[in-house]
Amino acid sequence: MAINKILVVDDVATDRMYLREILTDAGYQVITAASGKEALNLASSDKPDLIFLDIVMDDMDGYQACRKLTSGEATKHIPVVMVSANKQKVDKLWAQKQGARAYVTKPYTNDDITNQIQKFR
Repeated sequence: MAINKILVVDDVATDRMYLREILTDAGYQVITAASGKEALNLASSDKPDLIFLDIVMDDMDGYQACRKLTSGEATKHIPVVMVSANKQKVDKLWAQKQGARAYVTKPYTNDDITNQIQKFR
């Protein structure tokens, strides 16, 4: 599967911009969302090849959004990588149970992010 377009979802603008910069510099087309609800809409309309999804957000947390993305007919084929400061094993297991295919903890490096993409090529 070719990865060209990536959706970045985070309610913190600086985190969104940092991740966007890493991905843009690596040659990917990036779209961003500031909430879980916005992510659901963009995933359906813009059809990204991969989603980086924060967990802690106000309107709909990343777990809820991931569950909806991975069970929705139009979006279930899109791999979701959770990105969070939560480092507990239980957080990673819960993300996996919601349908996430990978998990990256903050703070992350450029290589941490780009290595995740290689898993889905």
